[in-house]
Amino acid sequence: MTDVDTAETGQCGPAADDEGTRPAGGSRPGRWKRGPVLTTCALLLGLLLLLHGRLPNWAGLGSLVETFLPWFGLLVPVLLAGALWRRSASAVVALLLPVTVWLNLFGGLLDDKSHQGGDLTVVSHNVDADNRDPAGTARDLAASGAEVLALEELTDRSTGTYETELAKAYPYHTVQGTVGLWSKLPLSDTRPVDVLWGTVGPSTEKPRPGDVPVEPPRALRTTVAAAKGPLAVYVVHLGSVRVMPRGGFWTDTRDVGATKLARAVAAERSERVLVLGDFNGTMDDRAFDGLTSQLRSVQDVAGDGFGFSWPTEFPVVRIDQILVRGVDPKSAWLLPATGSDHRPVAAGISW
Repeated sequence: MTDVDTAETGQCGPAADDEGTRPAGGSRPGRWKRGPVLTTCALLLGLLLLLHGRLPNWAGLGSLVETFLPWFGLLVPVLLAGALWRRSASAVVALLLPVTVWLNLFGGLLDDKSHQGGDLTVVSHNVDADNRDPAGTARDLAASGAEVLALEELTDRSTGTYETELAKAYPYHTVQGTVGLWSKLPLSDTRPVDVLWGTVGPSTEKPRPGDVPVEPPRALRTTVAAAKGPLAVYVVHLGSVRVMPRGGFWTDTRDVGATKLARAVAAERSERVLVLGDFNGTMDDRAFDGLTSQLRSVQDVAGDGFGFSWPTEFPVVRIDQILVRGVDPKSAWLLPATGSDHRPVAAGISW
C-alpha cells in the first residue's frame, strides 16, 4: 500500500503524526515562539512579585499574597521545567524577571548574617492558650538564658504557672492582660498599650455586664534598666486573622492594632526601642508599613534564613517578630519547639 493510500484510509503513520502536529505553514514554530502560555505566566509572576504592593486589598487579597510572598518563588522551577520541556527560549528568558525580583526581595535572607556577641539576649514566644505543658514551656524558655523574655497568649489559668516557674531566673516581671514580660533587669514605667478595636469582627471578646464586650489588654510598654542605658520594650499580640467564607482574608482587627502600635512607637521618646510579639502577619504585609518605616527586623538584619515560626509542625510564615530602633541586632534565631503551636524567636542586640 502506498503512502497516499495510508493517508486516504485514515491510518496512523509517521507522516500522519508529523503532519498533525505542524501548523498550517507546514513547519514547527521556532523556539522563540513556543510556549506562549508559559512565557505569559512567567511575566505575570514577575510582575506580581514586583508590584505586590499595588494589588487591591479587596477581601484581604493583598495581605494574603504578601503573607506567603516568598513561597511564590517555588513557581519558578515549575515554569522552568515546562519551558525546558517545550524548548521555549522565550519562556526561559521571561523567567529572568521573577528570579531577579525574588532575589532582590529575599536573596539577602539566604545568607547567615549573624555575629557573635551582644549586650542583651531577648526572646519572644506565643505560649499558646491551649498549651498542655506551660510548666515545661517555662523551663525551656528559662534555659535559653535570655535576659528579657516576652510571652503572649497568657490565660488566667496559665499565668500563675509561668510566674512560679520563672520566678527564680527572672526576679522582675509584669503581666498586662494576655501579654507579659519577664526580666533579669529592673522594670519601670509599665503600662498597657491599646491595640484593640472594640467589637469588630470574629474576635474573642469577653462579655461584661451591660452586654459591653471588653477584651483584656493585648500589649504593654515598659522600660528595662539595661547596663548601657534604658530600653523601651513593647510586647504585643495583635488581633487574629481569619479566612471567612464571605469576607475572604479578614485582617481588620490586626490592621487597626498595627496602626495603633505604630502610633505608639512614633510617640515613644526613648532613643532605644524594642518591639516583640505575635503580629499575626509577616513584615512583607502592607499592614505593617507604619512599623517597618520606623523599626528594623532583627531577622532581616542579623538572621539566618527566613526564620519561619508558625505553625510548629511545619513552619511556613514568620508571624512572631522582634523589631528594634536605636540598637544593633547582632544575631537572630529560633529556639526549639515547646508545647505551643509557635516556635520561640530570639535575638542578640547591642548598643
